[in-house]
Amino acid sequence: MEEQIKRAVRDLNIVYIFFWLMPAALLAAAELDLLPVGTMADDKRATYYFETVCILLTAAFVPLSLKIFSLALKRKIDKMSIEQALSRYVRWSVVRLAMLELVVVVSLLCYYLTQGNTGNLCMLIGLAASFFCLPGEKRLRAELHIDKDG
Repeated sequence: MEEQIKRAVRDLNIVYIFFWLMPAALLAAAELDLLPVGTMADDKRATYYFETVCILLTAAFVPLSLKIFSLALKRKIDKMSIEQALSRYVRWSVVRLAMLELVVVVSLLCYYLTQGNTGNLCMLIGLAASFFCLPGEKRLRAELHIDKDG
């Protein structure tokens, strides 16, 4: 069981690193002029639509990603065997980070396409929410109610 826990924590750490690498890669691409920066800045209607999508995604996905995980944990994962619970825990953690990643990537693209601050704010909200998803063995054991002794 200890090996499975270590593997789950390692997998979650890898996913979390990739969560941060994607926005960093997009940021670097935009700063190196590999993305079309400011192409929608003059179009007020497009800017409005892009920023509205960013705000709605952020308002829906950030609380949902955090709440859906705790609901899955309480309703389904707590009633499973340890092996199944670890597998589901990793899966729901990846889903949670994927939802936040969508918010961050869309917001970052919105910022660079429209040159408006709304995309920046929504991106920062998504990145800040990811700190509630920090993986770790202590957290995994606490959320799955696994005693260190056995």
